[in-house]
Amino acid sequence: MKEKILVIEDDEAILRILRRGLSLEAYQVETAIDGPAGLAKAREWHPDVIVLDWMLPGLDGLEVCRRLRTAGTVPVLMLTAKDAIQDRVQGLDAGADDYLVKPFELDELTARVRALLRRSQPERLPVLTFADLQLDTSTRQATRNGRVISLTAKEYDLLDLFMRHPRQVLTRDVIFDRVWGYDFGGESNVLDVYIRYLRQKLVLGEEQQLIHTARGVGYVMREQA
Repeated sequence: MKEKILVIEDDEAILRILRRGLSLEAYQVETAIDGPAGLAKAREWHPDVIVLDWMLPGLDGLEVCRRLRTAGTVPVLMLTAKDAIQDRVQGLDAGADDYLVKPFELDELTARVRALLRRSQPERLPVLTFADLQLDTSTRQATRNGRVISLTAKEYDLLDLFMRHPRQVLTRDVIFDRVWGYDFGGESNVLDVYIRYLRQKLVLGEEQQLIHTARGVGYVMREQA
């Protein structure tokens, strides 16, 4: 399943930017424009990360965060124009996991969202399964039909990404961003090389290929047609 991001923000311009930017990163995105609506959406939709503005109508972000904390441990990234140390402390004490001061760059926000997801994912989904392939994220070990597959660190990161987004076409830019970092400036063919390595390790004998090329776009993990 795609990770679910809830954005609670009353500034329509910022909301549009975040919805578009996070959607392009292949996340499912829902939005709310005030505190009560945001709480209701969080309880109904069970997001994986909440991006929460401090200054909201109805209930401010601090109160929303406190109420979220009484109900669960969903990671919260607080957005605010307040940049004094005491304001940051107040936000973190209310239960926020991270804090980003406006104005901010979209790249930094998405990087922080990824970090929050990485921090929470081992508890949420320790074993990923697709077809006859399994990936244990606690031991970082892949197996297929009982066969242990030895992976390098980058091969593991690549497989982990595909298995968290099954049957979804991932663009080259998204893969570079998630596996090598959004500021990666390496050779353009490095992804193709690692895809080839991973395909060779995943398939033995009559086993079907699971990672396919989406020509001109990127790659997708799916069953053969």
